[in-house]
Amino acid sequence: MNAAVLDEGPEDPGNGLDAGTAERVLIVDDVPDNLAVLHDALDESGYTVLVATHGEAALQSARQARPDIVLLDAVMPGMDGFEVARRLKADPATAAIPIIFMTGLTDTEHVVAAFAAGGVDYVTKPIRTREVLARLATHLQSARSQRQARNALDAFGHATLVARERDGKRVWQTGLARELMARYFPEVPESAMPAEVQAWLAREALRRRAGAEAQALTVARAAQRISFALHPMNGEQFSEGEWLLVLREESETALLQALSQALPLTAREAEVLYWVIQGKTNRDIGDILGTSPRTVHKHLEHVFEKLGVETRTAAAALALGKVRRQGGD
Repeated sequence: MNAAVLDEGPEDPGNGLDAGTAERVLIVDDVPDNLAVLHDALDESGYTVLVATHGEAALQSARQARPDIVLLDAVMPGMDGFEVARRLKADPATAAIPIIFMTGLTDTEHVVAAFAAGGVDYVTKPIRTREVLARLATHLQSARSQRQARNALDAFGHATLVARERDGKRVWQTGLARELMARYFPEVPESAMPAEVQAWLAREALRRRAGAEAQALTVARAAQRISFALHPMNGEQFSEGEWLLVLREESETALLQALSQALPLTAREAEVLYWVIQGKTNRDIGDILGTSPRTVHKHLEHVFEKLGVETRTAAAALALGKVRRQGGD
C-alpha cells in the first residue's frame, strides 16, 4: 500500500527503550520512504532495526535474526503480508514473534484477516510514528513476559508446551516436551498436535470455561504412558486462546530414573523403593529382583537411614513428594 508515514517529530524519550535493551524490530514494507521514516524513528528510540522490502526477504530475516517484533505491511507485490504472517506462525522458530500489521485496508474483513493470520495488532496508514512506538512498547512488554515465563520453564527442565486452541498448533515447547512428543508421536510434525490430543484440548477448553473439573488425558504406548494436563494462559504472559499443557511420562523406567535423581540412593536401593511404593512386600520384591527377602530388608534399612525415616509408608511418601516437586507439581 503506497501511503506515506506521517513524521510527527521527535518522540518523547520516556516512550523509548532503556539503554542497553536494543530489542530488534523487523519492518517489512515495499515502499522505501515508509521504511526510511520508520527506521529513523525506531533507531532514535533505541531499537535495533531490520528491514525487508518483500515477503521472502522478511521470512529469511525473521528466521536468521529472530526479531522481537515485526511491523508488517499487509499489501505488497507477490507474497502479501497475510501470507508472510501465516508462514511465520507456522514455523516453530518464529511462531512466538508478535506481528503488528500496517495497512490502509480498514474494512472489517481485512482487519479480521490480519488477526486470523496471526497478528496481535494493526495500525492504519498513513502511519503515525508516535502510535507505532506506543503499540510497539505495549506488545514488546507482553512478549518479554512471555519469554521470561518460557525460559523459566525450559531452564528447570519441565515438559511443557503452549498450544493454540483454534488450530492445535504448538506455539512453543521446552526441550523435554519436544523430546517426549517426538518419542510418543513420531509421525506428527513438530509444530502440530496429534489428533487425539487436539480433540481433547478442544473439549477440555470448553469444559474449563463451563467450570467443570479438570480431566487429564493419558495416551498409552506399550508399557509406557504419557499424560497431558491443561492450564489456562491468563494475564499478560500469554496470548488469549493459548493453553499451557504439562506433560508427564508415566512408566517404571521414568519413576526409577526420577527416584535416582531426586534421592541419594544406589540403583538397587531405588529399585527396592520403587516396589515399596507399588505396595509390594519384601518377599514380592525379592522374587521380582531375584534376591532374598533378607537382602531386600538390608537394602530397605539403608534407604530408611538415607531418607531419615523409620517406616515403609514414610519412605514412600517422602520419595513421591520429592519426585513431584522435582517434576514441578
